[in-house]
Amino acid sequence: MVDTPTADSPAEPDISHVNPASEATWFGHPRQLARLFSTEMWERFGFYGMRALLTLYLTQHFMFGDREATGLYGGYTALVYLTPLIGGYLADQFLGFKRAVKFGAIIMSIGYFILCFGGETAKPNATIDGQRYEVSIEKTAAGEQRFVMADGHKQAIKGNDDGTVSLIENGQVVRTIAKGGFQSDADRSGLFVMIMLIGLSMVSVGNGFFKPNISTMVGELYAPGDPRRDSGFTIFYMGINLGSLLSQALCPFLADTVGWWAGFGLAAFGMLISWALIQFAGPNLAGIGEPPAKPGVDRQQWWIYLGAIAFVPVFYLLYINLMASAPPAEGSGILGYIASLPLMGKLLFGTFIVAVPGILIWSFVAGDRRELQMMLAAMVLIVFNVVFWTLFEQAGSSLTLFADRNTDLSFFGLFSISAGQTQTFNALFIVLLAPLMSILWAALAKRGLEPSIPIKFGIALISVGLGFLFLVWGANWADAGFKVSVWWLAGLYFIHSFAELCISPVGLSMITKLSIARIVGMMMGVWFLSISVAQYVAGIVAQFASVDTVGGQVTNLKVSLETYLGVFTLISEWAIGLGILLLLLSWPLKKWMHGVK
Repeated sequence: MVDTPTADSPAEPDISHVNPASEATWFGHPRQLARLFSTEMWERFGFYGMRALLTLYLTQHFMFGDREATGLYGGYTALVYLTPLIGGYLADQFLGFKRAVKFGAIIMSIGYFILCFGGETAKPNATIDGQRYEVSIEKTAAGEQRFVMADGHKQAIKGNDDGTVSLIENGQVVRTIAKGGFQSDADRSGLFVMIMLIGLSMVSVGNGFFKPNISTMVGELYAPGDPRRDSGFTIFYMGINLGSLLSQALCPFLADTVGWWAGFGLAAFGMLISWALIQFAGPNLAGIGEPPAKPGVDRQQWWIYLGAIAFVPVFYLLYINLMASAPPAEGSGILGYIASLPLMGKLLFGTFIVAVPGILIWSFVAGDRRELQMMLAAMVLIVFNVVFWTLFEQAGSSLTLFADRNTDLSFFGLFSISAGQTQTFNALFIVLLAPLMSILWAALAKRGLEPSIPIKFGIALISVGLGFLFLVWGANWADAGFKVSVWWLAGLYFIHSFAELCISPVGLSMITKLSIARIVGMMMGVWFLSISVAQYVAGIVAQFASVDTVGGQVTNLKVSLETYLGVFTLISEWAIGLGILLLLLSWPLKKWMHGVK
């Protein structure tokens, strides 16, 4: 999960009030940490509960194809991690962190409530050699079956290994359609698609105000140099994963047993609890996250709120543009691919490509040799950070669809979980592994053996690749229905959770320590931008794992399994190769970091 709270940051504002660290404590920490811990836990409850449902909601309720669904998912998560750039700045300069968190919580909760209104499930159809047919869905002993209604005859749809599609009636193949001649779509309400996109847009805007500022409020609890700071953020990080664990188990359960609206409604309820914990904090958070002492701040806040709401239709249009984008023509090359990117892709990649060399050029001109080397080390790690999160964030898209289609979700035949609930594996393993990893790093540090930051990044990259290879290996024991045991998927998440703990807790802290003090805020922006780019690219990678579906169901599970395994093998090879490269670069990078740990 890309949720790393800020640890020791030189960019934090001076605290003029009485520091609460000297008052009553909660497990040895300022007592206000308990409220901020709970606030973040319930906010992450809403966010990850909704995320566990989104890809499945798009493919099963709106019946978008894999390409549209994973692309939209990637664009949504990209905006979620991009908006904190603006929200953090506005809170720092005008709103104050507390007001920003409350406003963000309200906007996000409204967004989740809007997602409850999805209308009727889309009605699938198929176009065969230019002629449109209705598609019906019927329950069978094996699950669900899709049928084409042709001239009053009901014909079952079956995808073949060579890409052709067979229509079967009374057990006999009555027609075989050439590869590319069968196109699946669905009749969906434009109104409810618009409502869904508005909901996503509101969540994107609200997260920008909430996400960066709740972490900054935690930082204000500690005086500069307070040794409890890092452990306080570790406790705070546990709140993130506790909320994630609970929501990714409960929201998919309600979605399956009651309806999609119930799953999204529970996410909205969790978000409202988060808002209430700050709104009704009373004196508990007095002096924490207050607005800057500037004239006219109270009046300016209302213009900021209105401006933020005005961005909802802007994001809506970005989503529309994203969904309307077509894949590049074969043989168009890299320039053709860039030209085919939707507006969101062009903006993200363009900004990142300009920002990284631009800051390095500025560092060369304005900084000394030592500062330039530290900034160069930071930029190298930022680039590798993009690679890591691109692959890790397959969890919400291609891995969720793999769980839905090619995974036996039964545990010893005693009970089964849903595809959305498989995302609880990551949160569960983080909760279990985090204390052990903390003990491990501390023990190694005492012996002078703790790996440097570049080595930890390299280990993380190699591990994320090994996680995919573990799942690919497990596919050798797929059953006759081309489904892999859920234990192999759980093993992937175990390895990925270990990888996350090698990179996530040190990321933001590392950036603040390596950055030139005069532009540390800009560097934090580049860090969040790198994560946003990674989320977008993760959606593109998931598109390569797209398989043909009819009404949200794959037409050939063998082809589906082979497609996923091919993509997972390829990205694992890239991850391991780049991880090894980073390990080789660790010595010069460590030297350029000039003692930063």
